[in-house]
Amino acid sequence: MGAHLDDVAALDAAYHLPTYARKQVLFVRGDGMRLYDDEGREYLDFLSGIGVVNLGHAHPAVADAVDTQMRRLVHVSNLYHVEHRAALAERLSALGDGGWRSFFCNSGTEAIEGAIKLSRRWGRTRRGDACHRVVTAERSFHGRTMGALSATGQSSKQGAFAPLLPGFDHVPLNDVEALDAAVTAETCAVLLEPVQGEGGVYPCTAEYLEAARRICDEREVLLVFDEVQCGCFRTGSAFAWQGYGVRPDVVTLAKALANGLPAGAVMASGDAAAALGPGDHGSTFGGGPVIAAAALATLDALVSEDLGTNALSAGAELREALESLAARTGALSDARGRGLMIAVDLAAGDERVALDAQAIASACLARGIVVNAIGERTLRFLPPLVCTSSETAILIDTLEVVLGGA
Repeated sequence: MGAHLDDVAALDAAYHLPTYARKQVLFVRGDGMRLYDDEGREYLDFLSGIGVVNLGHAHPAVADAVDTQMRRLVHVSNLYHVEHRAALAERLSALGDGGWRSFFCNSGTEAIEGAIKLSRRWGRTRRGDACHRVVTAERSFHGRTMGALSATGQSSKQGAFAPLLPGFDHVPLNDVEALDAAVTAETCAVLLEPVQGEGGVYPCTAEYLEAARRICDEREVLLVFDEVQCGCFRTGSAFAWQGYGVRPDVVTLAKALANGLPAGAVMASGDAAAALGPGDHGSTFGGGPVIAAAALATLDALVSEDLGTNALSAGAELREALESLAARTGALSDARGRGLMIAVDLAAGDERVALDAQAIASACLARGIVVNAIGERTLRFLPPLVCTSSETAILIDTLEVVLGGA
């Protein structure tokens, strides 16, 4: 007998800390763009575990790699060499045009913590203890541990956990003058998401990232890109920075790196790669043999199936379809994003849209479509990179029905 929603929900209510307001559905199987619940109902997944399952659900290459490695060796301490880990670091370096060294962890927030530690160690080596501040963007999201939360530019997520860690300065996104003014002799790093994810899918402009690179070079400051959500071909290129033509000194990855298994990475190049030495940082499980095998299989499949190209074409199609829907209904505005990382806002003050984004996401779920609401007025779309025209058409038809009935 398989699991059933009522039983699982009752156990969840009794034994889990209530940190999530869960939708009342139990997914038990997946295949590509599709999910299936405990009653066998099919859903189209336009969230992919919040930008995680870039290959689609239950990809056979990843399943085979995990199965093979699980039967050989699951864990060995990072005090020793680990099979697949060095090959994974080499693969990431090559995808990033060479010259990168990696540290592996288990999540995006851990990757950000590692990048902050690396940046502060690097800064102190050059200009002493005062060089420890990190400049980040307003509306950014970098994680929920205390360092990553302190870097995050959203007060709504921070207030209950004050006092935050000191040493972080927040500036408006895409405001070159504000960034220029914020970077001082005490700054060790500028930390930016090339495309803000949890903040509402707001891309950096090319001019802004080019200015950030110039400012960091002039003042000997590290440029750090948080690609936890926008990396792994989601915006077309292997790394979002490649699409802008602006190479950072440090990159963080996670989410899609192992197609659903817990994997994260801090990548550093140049002298930033020498900032940390033995004993400065570590992880019990990071880069273990099973996860490294899964990540290698994931990257191989993303390349061999040319899913970066599909992310660009399918993403352009989805944005165009959302813009057309907005024009027909007047219910949506400001479709934005890069590749298959897209958001759209509900039109402000439109009487036809009495529902907020959460209610619209729930109405879509009831019709077999998984989408994500960010706040009250924004819908986010992060489908697997195998998304096709036919699936996009079903999404748009469903949204039109839901918005028409709102």
